Amino acid sequence: MAGGLATATAAFFGAAGPAATASAGTAENVSRGAGRRLLGFPAIAPSVADEVVLPPGYRYQVLFPWGHPIVPSGPAFAEDAGNSAAEQALQAGDHHDGMWFFPLKGRRSGLLCVNHEATTEQLLHTDGLATWSPEKTAKSMAAHGVSVIEVEQDRKGRWRLVESRFARRVTMTTPTEITGPAAGHPLMRTGADPGGVGVLGTLNNCASGPTPWDTYLTCEETINKYFYFGEQPPRAGSVEERYGIGSESPYPWYGTEERFDMRVEPNEYNRFGWVVELDPFDPTSTPKKRTALGRMEHENAVVVRGRRGEAVVYMGDDTQFDYFYKFVGAEPISKALRRGRSPLDEGTLYVARFEEDGSGRWLPLVHGEPGLTEANGFADQAEVLIRTRLAADAVGATPMDRPEWCTVQPRTGAVFFTCTNNTARTESVNAANPRLENRFGHIMKIDEGRNPSAETFDWDVFLLAGDQASGATVPPDQAFGSPDGLWFDADGRLWIQTDGAQPKIDGAEQNNQMLAADTRRGDIRRFLVGPPRCEITGITSTPDRRSLFVNIQHPGDSGTPEDPRAGSSWPDHSTTGRPRSATIVVTREDGGVVGG
Repeated sequence: MAGGLATATAAFFGAAGPAATASAGTAENVSRGAGRRLLGFPAIAPSVADEVVLPPGYRYQVLFPWGHPIVPSGPAFAEDAGNSAAEQALQAGDHHDGMWFFPLKGRRSGLLCVNHEATTEQLLHTDGLATWSPEKTAKSMAAHGVSVIEVEQDRKGRWRLVESRFARRVTMTTPTEITGPAAGHPLMRTGADPGGVGVLGTLNNCASGPTPWDTYLTCEETINKYFYFGEQPPRAGSVEERYGIGSESPYPWYGTEERFDMRVEPNEYNRFGWVVELDPFDPTSTPKKRTALGRMEHENAVVVRGRRGEAVVYMGDDTQFDYFYKFVGAEPISKALRRGRSPLDEGTLYVARFEEDGSGRWLPLVHGEPGLTEANGFADQAEVLIRTRLAADAVGATPMDRPEWCTVQPRTGAVFFTCTNNTARTESVNAANPRLENRFGHIMKIDEGRNPSAETFDWDVFLLAGDQASGATVPPDQAFGSPDGLWFDADGRLWIQTDGAQPKIDGAEQNNQMLAADTRRGDIRRFLVGPPRCEITGITSTPDRRSLFVNIQHPGDSGTPEDPRAGSSWPDHSTTGRPRSATIVVTREDGGVVGG
């Protein structure tokens, strides 16, 4: 097996993992683990319970479930899902995903930005999908987007929402500006927006990231399922096929909103699939779609400063056989802001190629480069960005096993990202994707030599998830699958969240979970297990790391209007309610650092 597969995994897990030879750099990192231990909690067992399970000495609080008003004076949640679309636009949306905490007054107060990726339509409405109407479309659109709420902690350690001038909902009807190279391009123009510079809303908001200038990036992911192409699917090899547009849509919006019917507005879908920037401190500000960062199924966006002080953004495209990307800004952040320009509107977008020998290259997606000319179907740079996936195909990027979240390690600058799974890989494995039918996924590590602006890198397969039968490199008692969310806290703990297939216990697939890893000592421990059928996603903390915010997405999504609690009744466990996605806050009973 070529590349870095047998390097970081063995060094990280030591005797608990399979035998392999560690690379010199990885072994050195492990031998340096003489400092204090990062993980101060006992690992918990897997679970199939309808509850959030934590280690002894920890507790959690449900802070912001679906339907909760964004300010205390807002409309209350109706347990039968009877809230109107207008009420939903003032409440927490559904399917909580990525988020970030922006402190206001130190540890006890801050703004929390929360993404709402999607909806469970069978539970969003009292009678589910039956008798679809404009009101149901409006409510579903209002349950997407972003929430900005103000939260504070009382002296007893409890968190609560407060009345706030910052509180707002960004939904599918919020005016949003299109900026960067694709703004105004003919492929971005519609009947409602002949200038191609404005669009209503942001869609399928997956993960997120803060910027060094205190704004929030929210990423549009699986956009294809909202658009109706027609009775026949797109032709093979077309742009629409490459972006997953089909002849069916699980969201019936197109029946009441023509902009989602591609027979009427064929360009509307080009206006989604971007990274969107939001100023949480200005509730009157207009969200901006930053097209220089490319159009794809964006999972999350991590921003760091490059060698010249420019913005560098790492991003994954969450689809089987798609790619990992990096954007490098054209000028220092301070210079752009001083001149009233966005640090994200000018620069170079790159896509990763992983070589078999453990080296890698960032390939520029620049019009005029080989494969990216008019003769290849790219008339200009805007088309390169609007059709990013095809541009990455053309330059020879490495197809990955669903690249999702990424995070940057404190002090070292190494970039870690998850490849959640890929059961469609039935042939053509490579060093960076070493398993056929990769049901459980893996985590990658990129080392750019502390230079985020570099065009080359070294890489390792950091770990292979799953159970022993699948060839995993994690200890059997900490087995997990489908790594998705990934985040280093300021102390250097690597938090791993899962979404998808998990190893079985006693014949039953365990619930999704969250683990913490100490990459210096080769220690990984299961920290949290969620209720059935949920995704564990979204993670951020207060600056002192004593309150950890985590999202529980779509628990019990197998429920029906007739039996909404068939899959779960978390978090309310009400006999007249239904399961709800929610933001929880995890704290230690002694007030200490979470995970420490």
